Parts: sequence; structure tokens; C-alpha cells
Amino acid sequence: MDVNLVLRSTRVITPEGMRPASVAVAGETIAAVLPYDAEPPAGATAEDLGDHVLLPGLVDTHVHVNDPGRTAWEGFFTATRAAAAGGVTTLLDMPLNSLPPTTTVGHLRTKQEVARPKAHVDTGFWGGAVGSNLKDLRPLHDAGVFGFKCFLSPSGVEEFPELDQEQLARAMAEIAGFGGLLIVHAEDPHHLASAPQRTGPQYAHFLASRPREAENTAVESLIGHARRLGARVHVLHLSSSDALPMIAAARREGVRISVETCPHFLTLTAEEVPDGATEFKCCPPIRERENQDALWQGLADGVIDCIVSDHSPCTTDLKTPDFASAWGGISSLQLGLPAIWTAARERGHSLEDVARWMAAAPAELAGLDRKGAIEAGRDADFAVLAPDETFTVDPAGLHHRNQVTAYAGKTLYGVVTATWLRGRRIVENGTLAAPSGRLLERNN
Repeated sequence: MDVNLVLRSTRVITPEGMRPASVAVAGETIAAVLPYDAEPPAGATAEDLGDHVLLPGLVDTHVHVNDPGRTAWEGFFTATRAAAAGGVTTLLDMPLNSLPPTTTVGHLRTKQEVARPKAHVDTGFWGGAVGSNLKDLRPLHDAGVFGFKCFLSPSGVEEFPELDQEQLARAMAEIAGFGGLLIVHAEDPHHLASAPQRTGPQYAHFLASRPREAENTAVESLIGHARRLGARVHVLHLSSSDALPMIAAARREGVRISVETCPHFLTLTAEEVPDGATEFKCCPPIRERENQDALWQGLADGVIDCIVSDHSPCTTDLKTPDFASAWGGISSLQLGLPAIWTAARERGHSLEDVARWMAAAPAELAGLDRKGAIEAGRDADFAVLAPDETFTVDPAGLHHRNQVTAYAGKTLYGVVTATWLRGRRIVENGTLAAPSGRLLERNN
């Protein structure tokens, strides 16, 4: 391979750990990881990053881009711009909140046409599983979606209804039949319906309306269906640590279940949410500090596989002070890496851990075998991080469309100084290049 670029750092995160190295790039691909003092090949551009850490570009498999149809909320240009600024080089778009939702091949093609000229990073798509599109699941799979998302409780938008238990079983059986992946918003509707529902600005009232039991019961039902059908399922945005023991037990039995959690569950707590501050509202909700401690333990134990954003933005007017009626979603696509690194370092975790949770594991979940690691044969996707530098989050400096975030005013460790996509620098010291992302399709 003709090496045209060499990036050298005293701290390069590879699958074998962090070490001094020179990373040789040929075109869009990592050609080799060489010793730190290796002489660059003749004609190659060499760049010394000093002590800045060279990480694999992050992979975020849970992003609501909302484009087309709700582009006042977000869009492919703004979402992928925020991703690039935060060191994310690959994202997967969720099938709902766009109009149309990604529930048919025709709808997928519409979304791809919109995304193609706007994507700053490589972008793929989840399909949706709703009660009316059982016949569309296999065609969507064949068209390259990475799997299928469903809800077990209302999604918040009428065009993407939840599945009841019978519909869930049918969809899971259909998807298992062609070797696909079902990803699930796991909250049981009966527990939600029976929980106390109160309007107003009090966060404690909202938290009581989304009890842990709703998640626990939904996860238990997923395990039962997956065990019976031999299906592969993934639990989205787990916030209840109570579910971890049953997930671990199911895995020991051979049930094919994986789990993600999100930066907001690992870095924010119910105790710190001010009344009326609905930028903190999401479903399932941010829970108590002791629950957060248990989620971190679940990551350390390997029960939770990965950390992804669940970036779910909206216009500012939808974040009313009433927790019952405000739109539920946290905007953090640009901030996931520093938010997690700030909390991880306090808990004794390493940047190698962060790279595994936020790059390697999400890539593995989606079958993105060219993403998520710095090793020969992978795409030359990198994030360059100054891990000991801090910054204070100013919403006006964020690149997603509506500058609302639960991290406003927080001081975080870790400044992303550059992002590289397939061997091309797309971010340097906050300046972004024109969109050059590609649309991805499942290849296995």
C-alpha cells in the first residue's frame, strides 16, 4: 500500500492498549501501526501530535437526526457537523422522528437522498418495526439497514406506534428468521400507565412517572422472547441498574442480548436536576446517584456493552418548564466524549476503556468491521484529544441545530482538537471541512 500520511503520538489507543506509535495511512485505510520512531515513507505527510491522544473515531449508533420532516429539530448537516466536532466519525440514524419514518424501503431511499449531500461523517440507518410493517422488514434488511428499532411503550410520535407483546413476538421471529438485530426501547406500558402522573416543574414527579419497574419488566419480557426464538436483541438506553443481574444471567444461559447506556445516565443524576429544567428530561429518565454507580459497575463488569448518545433534540419551545408535557430528549452528540472522559477518569477508568465503550463496542454491535479501532485494514478514522485540557460548555458553541443541552455551564475534561475521516482531516481546532461523509449499508 502507498502510504501518504503518518500520524505520530506518544499516546495511540490500539486494541492492544495505549502506547507511543506512528499510524501509517494509505488513502482511506490504516496501512500499519508502526513503532513511534519509525521513519515515514518517502513522500508521505508526517504529523506529530505530541502528547495528544490518538483515538479511533467514535461510533454513535443512537442518533435521532429527524430529517426529513422535522428539520426544525435537527438535520443531517447539523447533526453530523456536531458529531464530527465531538470526535464521532460514524453514526447510525434512528428510524423515527423523521417524516417519513424508516419503515419501508421507499422511506429509506427518501432519507438516504436527503442525507447524502449533507453528511459530515459516515452515516447508516436503522429500520423501524411497527405493527403494520411486518412484510417490509426483510426488504429493509436486504436494502442495508443495520437492524430494526421498536418501542414497547408510546414513542411520542403517532407515525411510529409501539408493539404489543404479540406484535413484538411476531417481529422478533421474522427478524430472527433472516439473522437480523432487533433494538428495543424497553419500558413496559402497563407500569407506566399505573405510575403516578402529575404535571408541573418538579423533577421528582416526572421520575416517579417512569419507574425502574417499567424497564425491568420490559427487559425480562425481551429475554423471554429472545430465549424462546433464538433471536438477537439489544436493549437501548438502559437507565435502570436493577435490570443488570437478569441480563448477566441471561447471557450466561446463552441468550443473545446486548445493552447500551448513555452519557447522561452516567454523568448526570436526579439529585442535581433543577425543577423546571426540562433540558434534563429523557425517557427512560436520569435516575439517582446510587443507580448511576451501579451502571458504572455494569460497564466495568462487561454487562453493559457500549455508550452511545441517544441524541434526541427538539426546538427550544418544546422544552417547556412542565416535565409532563415537555419533549423528552437530551442533546449531547458533540459532548459525549468529554462528558464520559470527565466521569471515567474520576472513577479510575482509562481512555482505553472509553475507546472500547464508545468506538469498538458500538462498531461491533452494528457489524461495522472497518470502524472502531486503530489497526491495519480499518478506515483511517481518528479523534485527536487533549485529555487534560478543560472547557466550559457554552450552548452557543455547539453545532447541533438547537443549542439546548443539559451540560450547559459544566466544565469538562477532554478537548477534541482534530477529527479525521477515512484519512482526511475534517475538523481542526473547531474549524470544520465541507461534508464528505458516506452513506453506509450493513455488509454482513
